[in-house]
Amino acid sequence: MEDHQWAAARNDAHALGARIAGTPETVPLHLAGGRILAADLVAGYPMPHCATSAMDGYAVNGPGPWRLLKVLAANPGAGDRVVLAAGEATAVVTGSLIPEGATSILRVEHSTLQGSRLSSERTLRPGTDIRPSGTEASAGELLAVAGTLLRAGVIATAAVAGHDEIPVAAVPAVHLVFTGDEVITSGRPAPGQVRDGFSPVLPQVIADLGGRVVGSARIGDTLAATIEAIDGDDARAADLVVTTGGTGFSDRDFVRAAVRAIGGTEAISSVAMRPGHPSMVAVLPGNRVLVALPGNPLAALMAVATLVDPILRGACGSELAELRSAPSATDFARLPGRTRLVPARWVPADGGIGPDLLAPAEHVAPAMLRGLAAADAILVVGPDGATAGAPVPYLRLPW
Repeated sequence: MEDHQWAAARNDAHALGARIAGTPETVPLHLAGGRILAADLVAGYPMPHCATSAMDGYAVNGPGPWRLLKVLAANPGAGDRVVLAAGEATAVVTGSLIPEGATSILRVEHSTLQGSRLSSERTLRPGTDIRPSGTEASAGELLAVAGTLLRAGVIATAAVAGHDEIPVAAVPAVHLVFTGDEVITSGRPAPGQVRDGFSPVLPQVIADLGGRVVGSARIGDTLAATIEAIDGDDARAADLVVTTGGTGFSDRDFVRAAVRAIGGTEAISSVAMRPGHPSMVAVLPGNRVLVALPGNPLAALMAVATLVDPILRGACGSELAELRSAPSATDFARLPGRTRLVPARWVPADGGIGPDLLAPAEHVAPAMLRGLAAADAILVVGPDGATAGAPVPYLRLPW
């Protein structure tokens, strides 16, 4: 068995995710929040589609003073139409349609009105505070690329650009399998037992990453139960199966044997990372993908960031999460052949001079979760280690 290097594991997982992508659908804008854009979004017409006022005030024709025709802004929706001759003006508000003949906008705070005589001490250049058609975007201009997470700003832009509906990627269906005879779901564990830290959080984590949990199973440590859990009707209805525990090679670990028994193949047998080395990805019959997470909680969630997140991004048409860089607050010794994933928190630089640093959180052993609970990011420390003050890659927490 050959370890996948960490970066290669992410890339291969992303490619596997693309293989399970479903058929995109089109939804109304109000239902698009949190979904992934399935095709490039372009402007349906110029934005704005007509010339508009950038300020409250008066549309004027030529130099002042001007004769004010209307003290209230016209309402084009009600059929109001104003045509300005030289020396004439009409009231406008921000966003008003520019009347025919207008050469500029006089801001209300720069104006003096006496009866119907409008004047200003300022000299207006032609086009002042007029927002021409197409200032924001021309017709057909790219507004957002496929794979974009649809947040409020993108959805609002789509609406203003003339879209009533929007194409979104299919949401990958995920089946969860929780293994372990020793795992209990409530109460105080006896010696030899452990509380389940996965089932309360994995559904939400999966949702945060773009998937949807459609089923789950809790099983003991037997080969028969594991086979049924990953290849039963509920599991076959999912695009992605995620298991917890049972990824090792002892006589109590059955996930790998179950994959072989149903005709699956290991695509990523293990990852050269700490924690989370025994994580595994397999391709199952029916064009399904399985991710086997380690049983230790922190190791499992580091494997989620390494494997599950890329798979779901691939399935939704999104790019891999960006690796950013920040100075490390501490030294890291070399760890040949391994990439360390370290929950980290932001701390100020000494004396408050310079950028904030990323420092390892406390309590970050593979079976601990306190460190991750207090973390802001995940440091990605390569085999050569790192020096305090030097830049180190990091991932934003993906959930």
